[in-house]
Amino acid sequence: QVQLVESGGGLVQAGGSLRLSCAASGRTFSTYSMGWFRQAPGKERRFVAAIRWSGGSTYYADSVKGRFTISRDNAKDTVYLQMNSLKPEDTAVYYCAADLASRLGRLAGEYDYWGQGTQVTVSS
Repeated sequence: QVQLVESGGGLVQAGGSLRLSCAASGRTFSTYSMGWFRQAPGKERRFVAAIRWSGGSTYYADSVKGRFTISRDNAKDTVYLQMNSLKPEDTAVYYCAADLASRLGRLAGEYDYWGQGTQVTVSS
C-alpha cells in the first residue's frame, strides 16, 4: 500500500507560480515512478508530468513543457510540481500518482495509487 497526500494548491493570478507537494508513505518511495495529473470540471483526468524513481528521467505534457518542473526528494519521500507562468486553463484539481512498475507513463491506468487531489485556481 502507498498513501499519497498532496498540498500546495490555491488561488493565484495568471502569470504567477505555485509549488505542489505530494508526500508518500507505506512503501519504499525511491523504487517507483511518480506522476502528476489534473482534472478540470467536466473534463477527463489528464497527464501533466512524470518522473522516474531516480529522478534522472522526466516527461511532460506539451501544454506545460517549459512552464512546469517535476522533481523528487527521495530522502523526504516527496515529489514536487513547480508551476510557473500559470494560465487560467491550468485551473484544475491536481493529483499525484505512484507507478510501482517504475515506468514513465502518461496514462492514468499505468498508476497504482492516487492522492486525494489539491485544487489549483488561476484567475485572469
